[in-house]
Amino acid sequence: MIADLLPLYIDDVCSPSTRQAVEEHLNECPPCRRLCDEMKQQDPMIDTNIAQERDNVIKNQAKFFKRRSAVAGCIIGAVFALPILICLIVNLATGAGLTWFFIVLAAMFIPTSLIVVPLMASEDQFLWTILSFTASILVLLGVCCIYSGGSWFFVAASSVLFGLAVPFMPFVVKAKPVAKRIGNNKGLLLVSTYSLTYILMMLCIGLKSGSEHFFTVAALYSLSPFIFMWGLFALIRLPKWSGLLKAASCILFSAILFFFSDTLILFLYNHKIYIPSPAFSYETPEQANGTLCWTVLIAGFILSAIFAAAGFVYSKNKKEMSK
Repeated sequence: MIADLLPLYIDDVCSPSTRQAVEEHLNECPPCRRLCDEMKQQDPMIDTNIAQERDNVIKNQAKFFKRRSAVAGCIIGAVFALPILICLIVNLATGAGLTWFFIVLAAMFIPTSLIVVPLMASEDQFLWTILSFTASILVLLGVCCIYSGGSWFFVAASSVLFGLAVPFMPFVVKAKPVAKRIGNNKGLLLVSTYSLTYILMMLCIGLKSGSEHFFTVAALYSLSPFIFMWGLFALIRLPKWSGLLKAASCILFSAILFFFSDTLILFLYNHKIYIPSPAFSYETPEQANGTLCWTVLIAGFILSAIFAAAGFVYSKNKKEMSK
């Protein structure tokens, strides 16, 4: 048993009681003492060589799997090329030119981005998959718009960019190449991307619709979501509070903004002062809206008070423990 414990004893990774037992035994057992001396005199490069050999095995296995992934990606890419080739032959044989050929070609970029790109990329597969998938959709929309003779590309493309940014942008900002460049500004980049893609979408829709009142109405109804998004970002990022106090402030801010959102819109649109009715009735749409607003406001005050109380208790206990 002592012989089995000697490597731990020599590397000084055993418990104090184990160390004491080994030392007591070594004082009484010359064979174990000689074995301990021999183990201490071993070449220290052995462990280094073992670690290097382990790293080489891992690297070789990684290269092997990367090669297999690349081969699989090439095979799948060749399979995707078959319908493109068939469409090309049919278009030329029927005298239709290359109309549908380019649409099919652009459409095949989408499965390629979702299947081939992750297999071919050596690292950051999710980032490159999202970028290639977005680019493939934009290319397909552009080709379809050109061959259909439409003028809807910018509306569709801006909507796609905003729609994909909402679920996937949090993963993009956490990817190594992006996170390395932006540092601690992930939240700022995320909120800015949401804002810019939304503004771009509404701008394209407004220009396409040609309505005189579109931008006014769109700006009014977009104001509350923008205040909500940037307000939460500021409450989470700027104050040096605990997580519970930040949660309390975010809940209270959200409830108050929800309650006064219609008030803000109506005041900016026609300078009318509107306060939701506390009737707590659902007989008319206005009463139902007032009931919902007051319910959210009261629930928000209660939840924020609970989180704030828990935050003050936590901060107090933390200060006492630090003392």
